[in-house]
Amino acid sequence: MISALADYARLARAGWTLIRHDALIPREYAHMAPAPVRVFGALTRIAPKGKGQRPGERLASAFETLGPAYVKLGQFMATRPDIIGFDLANDLGRLQDKMPPFPEAQARKEIEAAFGKPTDALFKQFSAPIAAASIAQAHQAALEDGRTVAVKILRPQIEQKAAQEFRAFSRAAGHVEAASRTARRMEPVKFIETLKDAAAIELDLRMEAGAASELAENLADEPGVRVPKVIWPLSARRVLTVEWIDGTPLGDIAALDKRGVDRKALANLVIRVFLKQALHMGFFHADMHQGNLIVDNEGRLALVDFGIMGRLDVKTRNVFAEIIYGFITRNYQRTAEVHFDAGYVPAGHSVDAFAQALRAVGEPLQGRNAHEVDMSRVLQQLFDVTALFDMHLRPELVLLQRTMVTVEGVARLLDPKIDMWAAATPVVRDYVNNAIGVKAQADKLRAATVKALEVAPKLPDYVDAIGKAAHQINADAAREEKDALSKAVARNGRGVGAALWFAGAAILVLAGVLYWGA
Repeated sequence: MISALADYARLARAGWTLIRHDALIPREYAHMAPAPVRVFGALTRIAPKGKGQRPGERLASAFETLGPAYVKLGQFMATRPDIIGFDLANDLGRLQDKMPPFPEAQARKEIEAAFGKPTDALFKQFSAPIAAASIAQAHQAALEDGRTVAVKILRPQIEQKAAQEFRAFSRAAGHVEAASRTARRMEPVKFIETLKDAAAIELDLRMEAGAASELAENLADEPGVRVPKVIWPLSARRVLTVEWIDGTPLGDIAALDKRGVDRKALANLVIRVFLKQALHMGFFHADMHQGNLIVDNEGRLALVDFGIMGRLDVKTRNVFAEIIYGFITRNYQRTAEVHFDAGYVPAGHSVDAFAQALRAVGEPLQGRNAHEVDMSRVLQQLFDVTALFDMHLRPELVLLQRTMVTVEGVARLLDPKIDMWAAATPVVRDYVNNAIGVKAQADKLRAATVKALEVAPKLPDYVDAIGKAAHQINADAAREEKDALSKAVARNGRGVGAALWFAGAAILVLAGVLYWGA
């Protein structure tokens, strides 16, 4: 009861903040609401903040006022224009996650609490905050050996505050889901749970350190890509220390041009690196906005800030690859079948009709550059298709969807004429060939053959076990059915035994041909 009252109090505070920013029932949309709601909206719009701003800008300002959890909520909402509309999503997409820093003295206390030593005993130099976000802030420091490092420190009590806010979010999402069929299709409870799980990982900087280390290993064969090294002795749950990377953020186009950076090649590299992470590794940087991407002094693409990472299992990666490849090759029938096989489209709908809908989305994109395509219209059509075919939100794909939209935006910023399909094709084709194509099937068959070879010597034991089971059934059978059952079991036992021996022989012959010939 107490926690419920506290949650409703937090939601009430949030509601009041939204009212003050005219973001609860925005005047631009009030005419679409029922009369009582319009009256309520008018009464709350006495002295709103943000006059002259768009509804999305006012909502972003309200979220920044409400704190870190709401900033994260706004960033994730920006990935769902199907729910909130494209204009609103674009404005929330500009939510910068920039917050006022907490005092340097508090940061030093956090370091001392983490390592049991004062900051000056661990670092030769330690700066004032150089950047502050909703979850943590960063400082530049120098080690005793002269290396420059970045030190990331969580905000004081951020874990408790986030837990309280997400509990309130979940309660509100449950009410929304119960009240609306349309909302149920969008899975608001699962959406909040996905956001909560991602935030929980982000609030343990040891997880971020592990993510940076794993990603560095995964991309070690990419000479044009760099991931900062973790300084493990100076990293803990609330403090993360990594090597400092000097360079130019991808959002600073003028500086990139001044350095002579090939922006077209860089745009293709960003797409290729993302797809390689998502498809080939199943582990990807899920916050690849231009502020987290840097061209270092040696011209390499450096990825930083690993608080939000995504994982895809092999099945999901295969589905993702086949869907993209189906669009690239214009095989809409196969793309539709993949959706049905994966359970993304509920049973009962027509595969052919769904393929027709995908064709209507995909054909206008073929052979066109980014500046020739209105992605908002394409996405709107895709979302119309999801509604028409009762497709639900896939929680495991939320981070993937969010990152895809972000990466596409970065690529278009670098090269407005980029052909997204052409950039994606080599990586996707390579994955399809290796994971789904003929080679992959041969590998699976070879693995099955090896398994058959392992099982073959045990076939006599299996036959013996079947015989013993037959005798046991015979002993337990009713008296009046004993003779008939005994004969049936004996016949079946001999039949099963013969079948197993025949199958075993066939497997061994096939195994020899396939294993040594593959």
